[in-house]
Amino acid sequence: MFKDQPKGLIPAALSNMGERFGYYIMNAVLVLFLCSKFGLSDETSTLIYSFFYAGIYVLSLVGGYIADKFQDYKGTIIKGLIIMALGYGVLAIPILSTSDNINWLLPLTCFALFLIAFGNGLFKGNLQAIVGQLYDNPRYADKRDSGFQIFYVFINIGGLIAPFVAPMLRSWWLGEHGMAYNADLPRLCHEYLSLGDSMNMENINNLYALITAVGGSAASDVQSFCQKYLEVFNTGIHYSFIASIVAMLISLAIFIASKKGLPNPSKKEDIKSVNYTPEERAAMANEIKRRMYALFAVLGIAIFFWFSFHQNGTSLSLFARDFVKTDAIAPEVWQAVNPFFVIVLTPVIMAIFSALSRRGKEISTPRKIAIGMGIAGLAYLFLAIYSYFMDYPSAEVFKAMGSSATATLKSGWWIMFVIYFFLTVAELFISPLGLSFVSKVAPKHMQGLCQGLWLGATAVGNLLLFLGPLMYNKWPIWEAWGVFLVVCLISMFVMLGMVKWLERIAK
Repeated sequence: MFKDQPKGLIPAALSNMGERFGYYIMNAVLVLFLCSKFGLSDETSTLIYSFFYAGIYVLSLVGGYIADKFQDYKGTIIKGLIIMALGYGVLAIPILSTSDNINWLLPLTCFALFLIAFGNGLFKGNLQAIVGQLYDNPRYADKRDSGFQIFYVFINIGGLIAPFVAPMLRSWWLGEHGMAYNADLPRLCHEYLSLGDSMNMENINNLYALITAVGGSAASDVQSFCQKYLEVFNTGIHYSFIASIVAMLISLAIFIASKKGLPNPSKKEDIKSVNYTPEERAAMANEIKRRMYALFAVLGIAIFFWFSFHQNGTSLSLFARDFVKTDAIAPEVWQAVNPFFVIVLTPVIMAIFSALSRRGKEISTPRKIAIGMGIAGLAYLFLAIYSYFMDYPSAEVFKAMGSSATATLKSGWWIMFVIYFFLTVAELFISPLGLSFVSKVAPKHMQGLCQGLWLGATAVGNLLLFLGPLMYNKWPIWEAWGVFLVVCLISMFVMLGMVKWLERIAK
């Protein structure tokens, strides 16, 4: 797997792994954290999440432009890590949200998210551009796809561990105060603090039952208990962001220690003055146009993949909270299943691709991306069929049924493994190979910007993420999953229609 790879790959991957570990701590809990801390609705929380997630990738265009303009990729990466650490520092401050301070506390939280997004924009695409340049050496040119797959594995090692951090610290902090974790209680606490005894009687009964279940007493001052529970519940999550700060600093130390061994795009070879004929200039301009057209075609497909895949942080997280039994496993932890499958399945998929190549049946990168879209469709096909036969209503209707009624209808943990298995296989066919395709077709003087464009396409997909929870809360959820199935299938067929053209340009 690591044989004949350039020496700079592992240090770059380790730098990225540390940053991803810190990022995925926050990402795993963000939507549910915004709901539990501020009492925001699912739709509002996922809208903030969508803008934040889109901002990460939009700002990668800015980061790529800055690095290309000043030819300082490494300095830009270092600044990005420092800015992200500052953002996590703001999030780590445990301040109880109240009606008196929410007007400045929520904007402050959003500002912290902006710092993380901006720092990530300076870091992410430029590190990927440096990794791509490792394979510009003809000695390693045929290892490009496998190199990006290895790079992707290291990303997901950080992502595998991170989702456990916040739930673990939250449960520990609750235990220190004689309380226990319950996924439904924060929502009911916020509702009671807002409406008091005028809230729905069934919800009041559910609240009293859950207060007793987590170690409180419904006979005591319910308002005081709700305030205390929310404060302790969210403080544990705030403490997890300290781990994100540490991860940024470790990633920074690794990068600084290894940066001399990484390519330095700012160092250009002396080029003798060459006079090109008008025909030669036109041919070079035409080649750049062809490459950029191919790049934008693949970016269009990537938009719809990320729109579907990144539901893992929005509607799929809400599904795990609402429709899956969470008495033993917190809903945030399910996001560790995806990186687990990435780590386990990457060597298998690489072996399959290698075996096909030895037999002269190599699958081109554009064709792999098309297959990946079809596999993503299988995840939503399974989920739509399962939800249909379980007769699941919309999430709003389901939550209104009360805890005793929904308990018998909730799914077992196995369903999340099936969903993430298909989504992960699709991801391995698309994400690392998409990075490889971009580094292959991008003009040499636009590597940082083109990696930023790939991330920009991801941003557009992420801007649409809020649509998933809207459908999830309003429609029978099998219909919501059916929309993602259709999106994946259309994208697959469009990609298949462009395969031969893309293969010619990528040669």
